[in-house]
Amino acid sequence: MKVKLDIYRHNPEHSEKSRRQIYDVEVEPTDRILDALIYISGNVDGTLAFRKSCAHGICGSDAMRISGRERLACKTLIREVVKNDGDIITIDPLSNMEVQKDLMVNQSEFFTRFRSVEPFLKPWKAPPDSAEYTQSPEARNLIEEATKCINCGACYSACPVLTVKPNFIGPAALVTAARFCFDSRDKGLSGRLRILNHPDAVWSCENHFNCSRVCPRGIKVTRLINLLKRAVKNELKDKP
Repeated sequence: MKVKLDIYRHNPEHSEKSRRQIYDVEVEPTDRILDALIYISGNVDGTLAFRKSCAHGICGSDAMRISGRERLACKTLIREVVKNDGDIITIDPLSNMEVQKDLMVNQSEFFTRFRSVEPFLKPWKAPPDSAEYTQSPEARNLIEEATKCINCGACYSACPVLTVKPNFIGPAALVTAARFCFDSRDKGLSGRLRILNHPDAVWSCENHFNCSRVCPRGIKVTRLINLLKRAVKNELKDKP
């Protein structure tokens, strides 16, 4: 089938203005959007810029807005966004991030906010020599969902709060905070309380659920943020 890819183009080094460019591509319904982009880059227009890496939905590199929704190009099939010959697929860079070129965005601030929640294990105590940190299956289940995050930025792009509160830490950082705060091996929330109990952290989330809807890993992002809010409240209640 033949489809049209209507792609956002912008090179800040050459112009302050963005434009749109349409490419006619012949594809199979089972091809991925990433396949079409690679074809364009390799055979039609080598100036088209986009990110990709593993191409298996694990690295999160090729997150972009496809037909108005945040998706991974490597996981989105042509037949999921169009039905007929000649249909148009719009492709745009992620929102809430500066465009570096075309579909590539500057993720520096996104990862700065991710690092701000101290995304690493703070163990209660060191295990005996040569021993491992142990964890029960029940305790592992508490953090299982949060460990699935691949930092693709889809939730960050889809979050409407960031458009009005640009200093909001963002849903991806809060999911990561939940992953460690609820880890039985970690010192937990108390060490991260000053970070999370802040107007730009958990309390900025307004439960729009956009983050959960677009997460390519199926993470219930809003649910985890609400659990984190509850944990912060309980922590504050227990403080003298």
